[in-house]
Amino acid sequence: MKDRLKKQMEFIYEIDKAKNIFRQTYVSSGDRTENDAEHSWHLALMAFVLSEYMGDDIDVLKTMKMVLMHDLVEIYAGDTYCYDAEANLDKEEREKKAAEKIYGLLPEEQGKEYKELWEEFERVDTKEAKFASMLDRIQPIMLNYATEGKAWKEHGIYRDQVEKRNKVVFEGPKEFAELLTAILDLSVEKGYLKIR
Repeated sequence: MKDRLKKQMEFIYEIDKAKNIFRQTYVSSGDRTENDAEHSWHLALMAFVLSEYMGDDIDVLKTMKMVLMHDLVEIYAGDTYCYDAEANLDKEEREKKAAEKIYGLLPEEQGKEYKELWEEFERVDTKEAKFASMLDRIQPIMLNYATEGKAWKEHGIYRDQVEKRNKVVFEGPKEFAELLTAILDLSVEKGYLKIR
């Protein structure tokens, strides 16, 4: 087998481990938490379904690649719950080391491209990164609502925490901001989310 294909296959084999990285968010049935592979797949689908709200100049393929790459670092760094302040203290350091390792499995130029997509996602400084970040925020909120706030209740999460965490959504298309506001209003009304 040629060295390039060997490296690509090693990467493909290694990223199968994302199926065993479980997040705090439950799948819509509420019977188990989702894994990173399911989460990334869901975001990739959302990227092309919802791209019309981002205007004609959005690079949908780039956004899809970004959301498929963004959590692969968790294979080595683990999933860090977004509302866990202590676990987030060393998240950046853990994930940078993990990025070097996972993207380093690929042929050099491919690994560089994918690592740069991950870095762009983390910086949230391009239209595609902002869109990817919005999707990454909307998806767990949607699933929390579908499960009657199961993960929110387990962790004692308040509405203001969710609003702060999801600031990027409120800065995006008005349709996304309105959707998020409606979900949060209903979540408070139904007791899925606490208020201070």
